[in-house]
Amino acid sequence: MRVRLSRRGRSRSVLAHASRARTRGFGLIALLIAVAIVGLAGAVTATVSSLARRRDAEYQLLYVGDQYRRAIKAYVESTPAGQTPNPQQLADLLKDPRYPGVRRYLRALYVDPMTGRDDWVTVPAPTGGIMGVHSASDRPPIKLEQFIAPYQAFAHRATYVDWTFCFPDCVLLPH
Repeated sequence: MRVRLSRRGRSRSVLAHASRARTRGFGLIALLIAVAIVGLAGAVTATVSSLARRRDAEYQLLYVGDQYRRAIKAYVESTPAGQTPNPQQLADLLKDPRYPGVRRYLRALYVDPMTGRDDWVTVPAPTGGIMGVHSASDRPPIKLEQFIAPYQAFAHRATYVDWTFCFPDCVLLPH
């Protein structure tokens, strides 16, 4: 059934008008769905990107912590007779104060990858000085297993604070 209406000299079909209104409504719904999908995709991308950055920082923490452990080991093993075996501060790894010439175990002090600051927490040695470092971050780690030697004790630790990089190896209490 077609009914024609006249309005200011123009004629329209009631069915055609209703059809156009329905089409505009479907277009609006399609636009809203598309915006929701784009927003959801953006949120998923941001989450995955954040997780990838944390994994990278965690890998860097393992690398940098190992560099500190190796530097402390080299410092201890090159101790002259009658001297304190452990560095008194991390800066001693840049220039060993026990020798008259320049002797380096690190080229620069590293930033803690988990905090982005130079806020390493030092582990005191029983004989004085520093025997290791750990991160100041109390966030839970992503990596929970499959650590290489000498870091198998990091498995299933609650926070990055529990990842201590020491020489000689730190005694980690069971979790």
